[in-house]
Amino acid sequence: MRVLHLYAGNLFGGVETYLVTLAKTQALMPQMQHEFALCFPGRLATELTQAGAVVHELGAVKIRNPWQVWQARSRLRTVLRRGGFDVVICHACWSQAIFGTVVKSQRLPLVFYCRDTLSGQSWLEQLAKWTVPDFVVANSRYTQSTLATVYPGVPSQVVYHPVLSAGEGDRAEIRRQMRDEFQTPEDRVVIVQACRMERWKGHELLLLAVEKLKHVPNWEVWMVGGAQRPHEQIYLASLQAQAATLGISDRIKFLGQRSDVPKVLAAADVHCQPNSGGEPFGIAFIEALYAGLPLVTTAIGAATEIVDSTCGYLVPPGDSQAIAQCLERLITNPAERDRLAQGGFARANLLCNPVQQLTKLHSVLAQRTAVSQRGADPIALSVME
Repeated sequence: MRVLHLYAGNLFGGVETYLVTLAKTQALMPQMQHEFALCFPGRLATELTQAGAVVHELGAVKIRNPWQVWQARSRLRTVLRRGGFDVVICHACWSQAIFGTVVKSQRLPLVFYCRDTLSGQSWLEQLAKWTVPDFVVANSRYTQSTLATVYPGVPSQVVYHPVLSAGEGDRAEIRRQMRDEFQTPEDRVVIVQACRMERWKGHELLLLAVEKLKHVPNWEVWMVGGAQRPHEQIYLASLQAQAATLGISDRIKFLGQRSDVPKVLAAADVHCQPNSGGEPFGIAFIEALYAGLPLVTTAIGAATEIVDSTCGYLVPPGDSQAIAQCLERLITNPAERDRLAQGGFARANLLCNPVQQLTKLHSVLAQRTAVSQRGADPIALSVME
């Protein structure tokens, strides 16, 4: 089965991590050959190429420029006519809105990969509505529950992301090297947040929580993630100012964009991301669990599908006091950290084992292509397996 993935490619976050994982795990599921079509050069295209994937360049696109849309659609049409693909997946509403009609015109099965909560209200979702996919893959039950606002009646299935563990290696040496780089003593408890610089990810709430722990010795926070867009740069500056106002600048380290996040996680002790909005899935949570980090996050979105009592704490949204209490317990109780760390790997592997999830994705797509070839859809899939 040959699969073409359509995406923008100008940023780097959860979607991009997923696509790179598909490229890196190609040998685990040789029955499914992945290729990628992107509109923008950048880190995603580079990492896909380094992983040995075929990347088709469609050209930069801004929807407000009709000629760019036309040119990119024309290039995609050429790729589809030459490629012999069995199914095409549009990741996010942007790709669906721009390229869905081209895929349909080539009579290929069109799959929409739902990676965010949908409301049906945004202009981009309104554009995406015009092209109804044959099938939807959702990255969580949470995102699947919102599909009816844009694609009512379209069959769907939840497939959690395949996520690679960082592997073995000398964890003690990695920890030493990273802590030396960040000038962090070995015995200091490190709370890490590794995600995009988006306000709803809860950085501000984390700062408010740890401000309540000034009296607790021997901890610091690493905030990992660079500002990729102007509003993220403004947000990052506001976080730095907030840390100064709260009097905790000496305990907060902004590490910027990193390409070695698994190593950073291996050198930390606790992962805290207290979202103020629902996480569509949360690859960062799974990566932290693989690294043996207890999780502290809010009980909203797909976090409730990932975090249980074996690996972390779920707290009410917006409750900085509850976050502070959980963090203090983990900072001061190494045995509790160890208990949750031991449960973390098993939990991550249960949900996101690469072979398991790639097999499930292959099964879903094979069923979809078989239905398209028959010209009828006898099954409406809307269950989580």
